[in-house]
Amino acid sequence: MTPTTVVLIFCGYVAVLLLVARLTGRQGGQDGDAHFFVAGKKAPWYAVAFGMLGASLSGVTFISVPGWVASQGFTYMQMVLGYLVGYGFIMAVLMPLYYRMGLTSIYGYFESRFGPKAYRTGAAFFILSRTIGAAFRLFLVALVLKLFILEPLGWSASDGVALDWGYALAVLVILGVIWAYTRQGGLGTIVWTDTLQTAAMLVAVVYSAYAITTAMDWSWGDTVHHIQSSPMGQWWVWDDWKAPNHFIKHFTAGAFVATAMTGMDQDMMQKNLACKNLQEARWNMGSFSLVLVLVNVLFLGLGVLLYTWADSQSIAIERADSLYPTVALDGSLGWGLGLVFLIGLLASAFSSADSAMTALTTSICVDLLGTEKQPTEQATAVRKKVHLGVALVLFAVILAFSAVQDSSVVSAIFTAANYTYGPILGLFAFGLVTKGQPVDRWIPCIALASPVLCYLLEAGLKSSYGFSFGFALLPVNGLLTFLGLWLLTKKR
Repeated sequence: MTPTTVVLIFCGYVAVLLLVARLTGRQGGQDGDAHFFVAGKKAPWYAVAFGMLGASLSGVTFISVPGWVASQGFTYMQMVLGYLVGYGFIMAVLMPLYYRMGLTSIYGYFESRFGPKAYRTGAAFFILSRTIGAAFRLFLVALVLKLFILEPLGWSASDGVALDWGYALAVLVILGVIWAYTRQGGLGTIVWTDTLQTAAMLVAVVYSAYAITTAMDWSWGDTVHHIQSSPMGQWWVWDDWKAPNHFIKHFTAGAFVATAMTGMDQDMMQKNLACKNLQEARWNMGSFSLVLVLVNVLFLGLGVLLYTWADSQSIAIERADSLYPTVALDGSLGWGLGLVFLIGLLASAFSSADSAMTALTTSICVDLLGTEKQPTEQATAVRKKVHLGVALVLFAVILAFSAVQDSSVVSAIFTAANYTYGPILGLFAFGLVTKGQPVDRWIPCIALASPVLCYLLEAGLKSSYGFSFGFALLPVNGLLTFLGLWLLTKKR
């Protein structure tokens, strides 16, 4: 597949997204900013659920998770199963709270429970964490475009220049497209574009597995047997308590990660708040959580198949993150696989970044600038400026990350999330399970101190005893915030 063909595919895909944006933007014209923020609370639950898959998977899952099986096997599923516990808590506790309060931004709960300082602290930590997460995801996708498209065209180089203009152009184009199709309709558009993009991702994965099994002349039973018997097919880790992927650590972390990174995340919950009522929002979350488990099994199984094919064809894999793009684009399985991979890659990039950009715009406008209290025309003008500003900030952050070469982008994102979502988890937990009233003006100090203490604790245990919390660092971080808030509680 030539770079010119890739450019044509990109242009065609973007044209479809802009058409959807135009149609949905017109439909939501009478709802104003409510259409941008929560789709006018008219989104069908099944469309939201299917679209949430794409936002949850993102370019990270699409590229990195298949490559993860070489070192981790299927042990990531221990965490995914823990997600189900977290999703159950979201449906039972958090969703009723958000709908009862009629929130646009879920961090409005902090204002009513603690005060304005806590409110802005929670929003600020979300803005920080989501900016980091969205930047990492787009960094990965833009890196693939650079290696397989821009460099063959001679538009990018890796010769140590201060700024790779080809890479910067790729990032700018991606963000520009996302800004263009979300600037008018916001979440009202994203509900439908993410549905399209989730379908594109799943088609790419299923076709990839089909192409490999067909080339290997395997039946369905042969494929399942090969995956199960492979050394990469290990699911459980029980014997090494110090290992970061021990079952108890992974499962517990999964429950807390799902609770914090979905139920206490404006990006993910904003989609749930777009449903017509609480019952439909619960239907959305329940169906989403079950399908997500199956999809992650599919991605990990694909990883085993990709490594098997690469070994059989003597295809060199430099890094785990390059496994899928290398096999898909080297031509050994035909041009069709390269085509669906590129469409799936674009879909994974857009589906996570578009909702992140919209959620960041929502939180800044509602939580920090108070646009819900402003006249409609003024609020809309502010929202449009903030939306453009968010795109530019993401552009700058991605370029700053362009020199980072982590062994696994997945681990990098979860590590960042552990430190930035911990205070949010602690604030929600303290507010929900206690009646204490901490001194509001000191809450920002606790929120800043907890991640620092958490980092020092992890570093100390690892250097002294070889022990690592792994992804379970998130609940530890939340617990430190909880204890700090308890110490600040006013004595009655």
